[in-house]
Amino acid sequence: MTPSSAARRVTPSSAARRVAPSAGVGVAPGSAAESGGVEVRIEVRPRSVYRLSRRVGLDGLAQVRGGVLHRLLHAGEEPVCIRVAQLSADRVLFGARAARRDVAEWGIERMRFALGIDQDLRDFYERFRFDSLIGRAVRANPGLRASGRPDPFEALVWAVCEQLIEYERAASIQRRIVLTLGRRCPVTGLRDSPPAAMLAAQAPALLASFDLSPGRALTLVRAAREVASGRVDLFDGDHERGWRRLRRISGIGSWTIQTLALTGQGRLDQLPAGDLAYIKLVGRLRGDDPRARASEEEVARFFAPYEPWSGLAGLHALQGSGSAAALRLVA
Repeated sequence: MTPSSAARRVTPSSAARRVAPSAGVGVAPGSAAESGGVEVRIEVRPRSVYRLSRRVGLDGLAQVRGGVLHRLLHAGEEPVCIRVAQLSADRVLFGARAARRDVAEWGIERMRFALGIDQDLRDFYERFRFDSLIGRAVRANPGLRASGRPDPFEALVWAVCEQLIEYERAASIQRRIVLTLGRRCPVTGLRDSPPAAMLAAQAPALLASFDLSPGRALTLVRAAREVASGRVDLFDGDHERGWRRLRRISGIGSWTIQTLALTGQGRLDQLPAGDLAYIKLVGRLRGDDPRARASEEEVARFFAPYEPWSGLAGLHALQGSGSAAALRLVA
């Protein structure tokens, strides 16, 4: 499978099989599974080495309870509660509760996409396991994935929030957006990020009150309007068409688009070359000065030999170097 093929619009997959209820993902008292609706469970066997991360981001959207990952999603206005548990090295169980079966199956497919469980990384491993830069990191963690998002619009919003500020401050902004404008399940307490229509209807001043700069608040509202109107379809397989339209918005540059692509559209060929972590890393690797900085163009050229896996190779390089940015970008 090519790096971009996983980014296509997903449908319920015949590769997965439904299984009987398992103790791996139990139904807790008072959970959404007791509030009615349809329960769907699918056991997936990853195509290559896979390890379900128990580390979640600082935005408060995902939770890990008893080793089980929980996440609330929405198909339009219909909520779906997702649970994921790794039963063994080659078995991962997905559970979903929604009002309709097709919505539950949609939620599982979106979560499979976000977690990268269907990515076949065997070719990448064979090609780069002895690479002079990333070989040791690849051998140490052959199942490394990007920290993906089930909704590409969420990835776009979070990328705008993270522009040119430290991750902890960006995460604080993201939590304020979720708490004020997001959606909450009254049964599980889980929260979901707001849809494009919700953000498109907000005054930039409200978003600025969350600690976004006025310019980025306006950028976020304009981007949301493009998506909410359908002028930008982030699920369209022709990603570049949407990227070109988004780039017309002041405040959206290459780093934002590449971050959207890598974390929200499954594009492992996209490297956020303007990220400060890469600028520092490549600057150090190109010379003897530990304070050296590379340009965005130099970073892109440095990782060009890893195409079409530049984004994934960059994550291995950051993790292998011990960069703190790996905690933000790696699942």
